[in-house]
Amino acid sequence: MSSENLPQSPEQQLRKPRVAVVFGGRSSEHGISVVTAGAVLRAIDRTKYDVLPIGITTDGRWALTADEPDRMAIADRRTPSVDQLADSTEGGVVLSVDPANREVVYSEPGAVPKALGEVDVVFPVLHGPYGEDGTLQGLLELAGVPYVGSGVLASAVGQDKEYMKRVFISFGLPVGPYEVIRPREWELDPSAARKKIVDFAGEHGWPLFVKPARAGSSMGITKVDDLSGLDEAIQEAQRHDPKILVESLLRGREIECGVLEFEDGPRASVPAEIPSVTAHEFYDFEAKYIDSAAGLVPAPLSDEQTAEVRRLAVEAFDAASCEGLVRADFFLQENGEFVINEINTMPGFTPISMYPRMWQESGVGYSELVDRLIQAALRRPTGLR
Repeated sequence: MSSENLPQSPEQQLRKPRVAVVFGGRSSEHGISVVTAGAVLRAIDRTKYDVLPIGITTDGRWALTADEPDRMAIADRRTPSVDQLADSTEGGVVLSVDPANREVVYSEPGAVPKALGEVDVVFPVLHGPYGEDGTLQGLLELAGVPYVGSGVLASAVGQDKEYMKRVFISFGLPVGPYEVIRPREWELDPSAARKKIVDFAGEHGWPLFVKPARAGSSMGITKVDDLSGLDEAIQEAQRHDPKILVESLLRGREIECGVLEFEDGPRASVPAEIPSVTAHEFYDFEAKYIDSAAGLVPAPLSDEQTAEVRRLAVEAFDAASCEGLVRADFFLQENGEFVINEINTMPGFTPISMYPRMWQESGVGYSELVDRLIQAALRRPTGLR
């Protein structure tokens, strides 16, 4: 019998649902995940839910952390870390993988393990590998614990930009030119891999964007104007991921659109536009999170353009079998056509991030957005669906 079909005790029926907010992680987006967790913890309605903050350190240890959102903010242009917030440098949190037992246990060396109670739903606010890529989702599926956001397949597709584009192409969605360099190609014959990129540039022109295939928050991306900067850009991308993606420059406006799953299916928000950032080469990590370059919400588009980008955002959501939430990123080209760049299955989620701002403008405030996502996760069973 699956956990969602197990009879509830009178105590379970009376208590508030318990939400474990899981954050941090082993990826290069660790700090932004902690910032996001602080915003989510601040927004969760404590009259409706009990909350358990669980941080994952950069080396992968699950740690019990204090419920102190104010310590999870960017300070002096630096992002926080779970190591700064953990109650212990040695203690760890363990989630049972028995679907009949959703209990969380805390243990320290030499001490008797302490039961922390059951978890009803996990709100994972991890970005990048080992959290947003289907790995954590797979663990939660094994444990039979409902969770916010997309499942294993959609999370994996959303993390790997190569296969994301392959899925979009198969569904007839417009995608820009790209090339992929796999780890083995670079290791066995870097000259041939380099030529592959140069040939791509010969067909589509410079500049190119060289980026990690499975990273986010604009980490590791370099704009390359000519051959002289190529090797350095590849090395920077490979600091985050041995597989790299090369994309041609798409001239036009950067447009984003949020998708949120309602009871009757996914709906798109009003779109936003990312303005040109004069202090940066492009909309990189510093522009997004440190300098907080503000986007235009709603985007100054015609009614027809707005309807089109919203339609494409929902189609991308469905194409990748997403659940819960997605931010879909587009380029509106000079010829008036939209090209989808990527989707994010756990987008930036602080109150000033684009996804919550788009939904705020669409009539769903931040606290309501958090609540809707938790409620959707509680309604949705684990397993095949």
